[in-house]
Amino acid sequence: MIKISNLHFRYNKRQAPVISGIDLEILPGNIYGLLGENGVGKTTLLRLMCGLLFPNSGTCTVFGMESRKRFPDMLEKIYYLPEVLSIPTMNIIDYGKTYGKLYPNFNTEQFLYYLEKFNIDLKKKMKNLSHGQQKKSLIAFSLACNTPLLFLDEPTNGLDIPSKSIFRQLLAESINDSRSIVISTHQVLDLENLIDPIIILEFNQILLNNTVAEISEKLKFTLQEQAPPSALYSEQTLGGFLSVEPNNDNSNTKINIELLFNAAISNKDFFKQTFIKE
Repeated sequence: MIKISNLHFRYNKRQAPVISGIDLEILPGNIYGLLGENGVGKTTLLRLMCGLLFPNSGTCTVFGMESRKRFPDMLEKIYYLPEVLSIPTMNIIDYGKTYGKLYPNFNTEQFLYYLEKFNIDLKKKMKNLSHGQQKKSLIAFSLACNTPLLFLDEPTNGLDIPSKSIFRQLLAESINDSRSIVISTHQVLDLENLIDPIIILEFNQILLNNTVAEISEKLKFTLQEQAPPSALYSEQTLGGFLSVEPNNDNSNTKINIELLFNAAISNKDFFKQTFIKE
């Protein structure tokens, strides 16, 4: 679906590169979690994949087409929902009728179902909805477009707890073998049981792009009275020390994504040597 090779990007010549020589592949049938600290280039990478930014060098192909060329055949197969929303003056039903035409697989019945699940007021103009309602309206539209590629930038920001639960349900319902969803998020607990594979982006490099199964094979996540000497990262809690360790004894443990992320940031060389395939 997407293949990125030796990609470089900077916003201007006086600034340091935001993306420098990264390689990445997005395959169908997955919900990718794109994680990283503030300012490492997560949104920039999403916009490069969508053709909203153009690389300085290297290649980014989407369905075999260069993203920078923005061919209509490519654009009708992708949808990007940014973190900062542009809200129109029309109501959400008119919005669907107007912009759904741009996407061949847009499904009105699904759209109405998603809006009902989110309890959206269909009569109000979108600009008069609360921020959370605006976000849920556009999430509903993005899912109903049924594009093979869907990019969501911080989709759970602004959602209350019940809405986050509904979002997870709808996301799980919408994935299939011919579709992939890429989610950039800081709210990893909101999506912990959905995202697989997990991508961790660090300044100018990718530290991790692996499935949950591959991560579990190499690492184990434990709770012990004391932090083990082999721990890559530990956090003290009321129940003891949560730790990430090399999985040298073939343990089968549940991944804690927050611990995984902190371990990766603290042990960049280990993660590159362990997970990045040359």
